[in-house]
Amino acid sequence: MAGYDYELFVIGGGSGGVRGARMAAATGARVAIAESYRYGGTCVIRGCVPKKLLSYASHFHEDFEDAAGFGWTVPEPRFDWARLIASKDTEIDRLEGIYQKLLGNAGVEIFHGHARLNDAHTIEVGDRTFTAETILIATGGTPTFPMEPGWEHGISSNEAFHLKELPKRAVIAGGGFIAVEFAGIFNGLGSQVTQIYRGPQILRGFDDDVRNTLAGEIVKKGINLIVETTIDRIEKRESDLLLHLSDGSTLETDLVMAATGRKPNVENLGLEQVGVELNRRGAIKVDEYSRTTVDNIYAVGDVTDRINLTPVAIQEAMAFVDTVYRGTPRAMNHADVPSAVFSHPPVGTVGLTEIQARETYGAVDIYRSTFRPLKHTLSGRDEKTMMKLVVERAGQKVVGVHMVGLDAPEIVQGMAVAIKAGATKQIFDSTVGIHPTAAEEFVTMREPIPDATAKAAE
Repeated sequence: MAGYDYELFVIGGGSGGVRGARMAAATGARVAIAESYRYGGTCVIRGCVPKKLLSYASHFHEDFEDAAGFGWTVPEPRFDWARLIASKDTEIDRLEGIYQKLLGNAGVEIFHGHARLNDAHTIEVGDRTFTAETILIATGGTPTFPMEPGWEHGISSNEAFHLKELPKRAVIAGGGFIAVEFAGIFNGLGSQVTQIYRGPQILRGFDDDVRNTLAGEIVKKGINLIVETTIDRIEKRESDLLLHLSDGSTLETDLVMAATGRKPNVENLGLEQVGVELNRRGAIKVDEYSRTTVDNIYAVGDVTDRINLTPVAIQEAMAFVDTVYRGTPRAMNHADVPSAVFSHPPVGTVGLTEIQARETYGAVDIYRSTFRPLKHTLSGRDEKTMMKLVVERAGQKVVGVHMVGLDAPEIVQGMAVAIKAGATKQIFDSTVGIHPTAAEEFVTMREPIPDATAKAAE
């Protein structure tokens, strides 16, 4: 690396950037990293980790109610929002410290400040300038706001983690996983929640049976779900907000949250002046090895807008290190990536939806089961679990697994291994189930749904 301060300079201290920096340093490379906010990135600081903690908290009201069916008498519970947020902040602080300690122990030089490119090998951080042979951009994404008037009075998921108090009434605008997760969180903690989505059904892109099942369940939990509607204008009043909707109606609320999309963090990075191109979605354009249009500059994670999940960013970073520093070039495999929605109830999914499978394979077999979980036979709660297998008919390979219900993310993680390994329906059938569990349903579904009935789910 003659003539350079570092062999690798990483811009962005989230999961992808930290993993790339650490693993590159482990090969003996001299590495530096810069982060303008807090180390840990969206996931650790204001994304999946704090959201999951809030999701845990919001489930307790149902646990208290369900306890009676199992013989427990629970005193009237009380919830303290400020205490929850303080506990969450303590844990996030701890995790941020761990991230910085991991970097330090790996020998990575850490900088706090906004980094931008002066040229293909020069990085400016504040009033300091550094040079690097290779640059890795991992700046993630940020929430977007609708353009309609009055959205300056709304919040995004970022601010939701730092509210001074729990709103009595909350409106969530959006139909994606962030929207349904926060709708469930606020509802579970005691807010009166309305979710408004412009499309005909929530969770666009997910399997239709997942979408329809979850929509029915969240309505049963008390969320007012309004579809094919948008917020035209937000009016700030003395003590609350008045939302003017596209159907001509109005809605009073104490808080309105935009969960209508995210965009890559590419502003003020100096990309244009060094020749790093963006794609039509405004993300950094990369090839299969995460190389940008400038040979020595790479990008991973949400800033590339491929699959915006923390484990994907980490895997892309590992593939980058293998390619550049370990002499074993490889591309990240983005097929069959499992994902979860920590809604109420949660969703787990991997592989193709029914519609995608029909488009890809033509003839498919669909196995679907909907049932009340054993827990709720005593709790009395009217909550259903839905499980679904999508099987390509000719070779009987299972190409999609979808679940809505208790423990769905934990169960589907194991199913993802089977999908990645190319398991057939016969292998599922020959696997002994663990009884009594919901998970055993995935290996005991024997009869496919008739085609006419299956296609009707579309």
